[in-house]
Amino acid sequence: MPIPDYQTLMLPVLRLAAEGETRVPHAADKLADALHLTDTEREELLPSGRQRIFHNRIHWAKFYLSKAGLIDSPTRGKFVASEAGLALLSNKPVKINVETLKTYPAFLDFYSKSGNSGTNPDEAPATKAAAASDITPEEQIDAAYGVLHAALKADLLQRTLAQSPAFFERVIVDLLVSMGYGGSHDQAALQLGKSGDGGVDGVIDEDRLGLDRIYIQAKRYAAHVGVGRPEIQGFVGSLVGLGANKGVFVTTSTFSSPAVEYARHLPQRVILIDGERLAELMVEHGVGVRVSRTVAVKRLDEDFFIDE
Repeated sequence: MPIPDYQTLMLPVLRLAAEGETRVPHAADKLADALHLTDTEREELLPSGRQRIFHNRIHWAKFYLSKAGLIDSPTRGKFVASEAGLALLSNKPVKINVETLKTYPAFLDFYSKSGNSGTNPDEAPATKAAAASDITPEEQIDAAYGVLHAALKADLLQRTLAQSPAFFERVIVDLLVSMGYGGSHDQAALQLGKSGDGGVDGVIDEDRLGLDRIYIQAKRYAAHVGVGRPEIQGFVGSLVGLGANKGVFVTTSTFSSPAVEYARHLPQRVILIDGERLAELMVEHGVGVRVSRTVAVKRLDEDFFIDE
């Protein structure tokens, strides 16, 4: 079954907390068993890769329940149903969600004040959107980041295609040097684009000592013009003629399935980098992009509150 959203998990979390003190990892195991989640669903991570989705949703269910006074935290990392939580369960609710929690003054106060410094409750759209949504705040952050990241990659490819072939060559140089190839930028620029051997556009040292070399082919194609197997074969033929066994074929478009399959079974090591991967590498290694905004998401430091 799909992983339940954090509001759907509020009632199961409160029921489990009513059984006695527990921790999020223990609660996650028990609830995953009760919900018959698969191993894959239990281990599925947020897009950031830093936390499991199921654990994250249980955490936020517990957090909102605590803001309503339905859950207490008697000791570090543990939680248990409060008297108010037990009273709510005694009424045998079918579900618990944000609307349920808003009937509790403590939660309503939190809901109204968070994000607007205590002014008009109707002016806290971010907090209200986060609380009313089916996904947790971390999931919303990751989703927004994913949209921005995809848009950035699309813009990178579009701008690269609009430039000259010489500019595209500089992009490849900058990227390879940023990835640790070619020694200095000047050394890499001298080698890339100077070969002139048939299907090879340039050569770059694999390491600073020049112990091995990688041969490059770069095709600045529009998205609808793919690279086929014949072009890969031509590139491989050039590698063979040069006695080389390592090559990178870079394009701003895509590779056909026959081209990918052909490269996969070659005795030479030939890496295919399509437009999607090229843009991903440019973002990862800071080529053609800069940091526009940094948001630091902070958590409570539990160790700070240990009274020794």
